[in-house]
Amino acid sequence: MRQEVIELRKLGPLPPSHRAVRENLQELFDKYGMLIMSVRKPVTDEEARVLITILGSDEGFGLAWSLVHLIESAPGWPLADCLRDTNNEWIQRLRQRRKNSGR
Repeated sequence: MRQEVIELRKLGPLPPSHRAVRENLQELFDKYGMLIMSVRKPVTDEEARVLITILGSDEGFGLAWSLVHLIESAPGWPLADCLRDTNNEWIQRLRQRRKNSGR
């Protein structure tokens, strides 16, 4: 597994954007952004499983969409075990994107 993905796993889910503004988390979002942008496609299935846990409750200043594109680049995508949490908005989006793609 790439070091960038390991570091993202350590950081955990993206904090909500409103919290970032309120708590001045720009430096943290910059770190997420640097790590996410340094991961090259395709990711492995194992990396996709880690990256899906990084998705927060909102778009995270657009970083969540970058994560989605990385996740979807995994060779085994869609990974059924990653799409089970139907309460998560991002999992719902990934499920819908899978359905729209005909996979």
